[in-house]
Amino acid sequence: MNQVSRRHEKRTGDRAGYRSGGRAGAVALLLAGAMALTACGGSGSSSESTRDLSSGKRNGQGSTGGGQPAPDGVAPEMGRSAAPAGESGDVSRLDVPPPDYLSTFALDVDTASYGYARRTLGDGRLPAAEDVRPEEFVNSFRQGYERPEGNGFSVNVDGARISSAKGGGGGTGAPDWSLLRIGLATKTAPPTAERPPAALTFVVDISGSMAETGRLDLVRKSLTLLADELRDDDSLSLVTFSNEAETRLPMTRVKGNRNRIKDVVGDMQPAQSTNVEAGIKLGYEESVEGHREGATNRVVLLSDALANTGETEAEGILKKIDSARREYGITLFGVGVGSDYGDAFMEQLTNKGDGNTTYVGDETQARKVFVDQLPAHLEIRARDAKAQVAFDRKNVKQFRLIGYENRKVADEDFRNDSVDGGEVGPGHTVTALYAVRLREGASGTVAKATVRWLDPKTRKAQEETGTVTTGVVDKTLWGGGNDRLQVAAVAAYFADRLRGGDLPGAPGLGELASRASGLAESTEDSAVEKLATAIGQADRLKRGAGTDDDPEPSEGEIG
Repeated sequence: MNQVSRRHEKRTGDRAGYRSGGRAGAVALLLAGAMALTACGGSGSSSESTRDLSSGKRNGQGSTGGGQPAPDGVAPEMGRSAAPAGESGDVSRLDVPPPDYLSTFALDVDTASYGYARRTLGDGRLPAAEDVRPEEFVNSFRQGYERPEGNGFSVNVDGARISSAKGGGGGTGAPDWSLLRIGLATKTAPPTAERPPAALTFVVDISGSMAETGRLDLVRKSLTLLADELRDDDSLSLVTFSNEAETRLPMTRVKGNRNRIKDVVGDMQPAQSTNVEAGIKLGYEESVEGHREGATNRVVLLSDALANTGETEAEGILKKIDSARREYGITLFGVGVGSDYGDAFMEQLTNKGDGNTTYVGDETQARKVFVDQLPAHLEIRARDAKAQVAFDRKNVKQFRLIGYENRKVADEDFRNDSVDGGEVGPGHTVTALYAVRLREGASGTVAKATVRWLDPKTRKAQEETGTVTTGVVDKTLWGGGNDRLQVAAVAAYFADRLRGGDLPGAPGLGELASRASGLAESTEDSAVEKLATAIGQADRLKRGAGTDDDPEPSEGEIG
């Protein structure tokens, strides 16, 4: 792991106001004028045209107007670009904002998209493009990042140059493109005995669709396993919903009640339609009623997320419980099940509910989530966490963030702590990959990455920063010795292929499967071996061969 220049800064936050941009119009005008848009700027460039990331204040702007919000991208398939200093192309004459050199997004630790994709491929079907989120593929694998000693994040920044490998699958422009990895990690979870007590409200879907094997039966097994793993001083309540919601168990201390909890769980049977709204609303009411000071209060939704009764939009559902969510700090954790699964709906619910989501495909994965992960990772290490990457316009010609489309944050809102970010627990890692096109003769700073979060207890803002230089990203990606970076690249390229993307230098599925197999051997990681299997299944399906392989559980990675 190459890591350059970290520093830690505590801040209570200078907030920058949001400026709207007329992005679509800017793109049209710039394209119509056939203007040469060439650079994204960042740390290390002239102070006249860059944002001061140490304060959140904007310095006076030069001809490029660096730091303003910009069009989503010119030629988006190739990434965002901007004119270097002295080559503004008279953008001001067109009265449009210049392209941006900043990339800002809320952190995301979800892994459900990858788990569900593997389940779908195992069933002999290609996943729908809209259900494929590359960041969740990448975040499903160990990265080996250095961990911080205290709360908050470590920032790990590295990368490698993408070469035009043989059989590169038609990737274009690869020789001058690099892959940049921004890796964030929290301190590992404390021993179970040292964590705060938990007050968990389980909201379980018992609609008719949950009767399918691998749905409600798997939920019952999962909660039975969890009943044996929770501590005596933890508390648990249970709400079920079909066309209506019902409290099966009010908030109950685990000590002396494990058998009672298991009996209530065992009595759940599938019923009628799917009123997610009723379930979540009653679940939050129960969580507020049983709220415990000093404990981790969380609602856990277990469902195939196929809402068909009541409010069926995530935003509308969460508006009904917004005050309870904000006042009591109750987070929403989603566990998806079923071969037909509302992945996008579940992801929207948990994003807006300050939580995250995973997918459970069988009892092995259920044991991993409910025995190995959930009890140990109940705490929140960081609230409203966001990342901002500033690219140096002197060295960077274009850049493109891989994934995180629905986690984007306005650049001006990076230090606006009233804008939602992501909630991150102990032992999590978050990876963001960028395709970056360097200028000829580039030397020095490539990018500066800053993560900002609120302390869960004090709500004070803190930041951590890492910087990467051209020397770090000049090594070759494939065969360069950094196996974990290569695994991340394979996962990202795989996701991009599944949704019909065209990342620069992306290998075809056949080559990706071969690379994943080799990395599985060198890392001795069963999760990477299963990745190779999934890519092979996708390759056969793309070629019309189909697959008879059994579905395998997802490999969501925490720690």
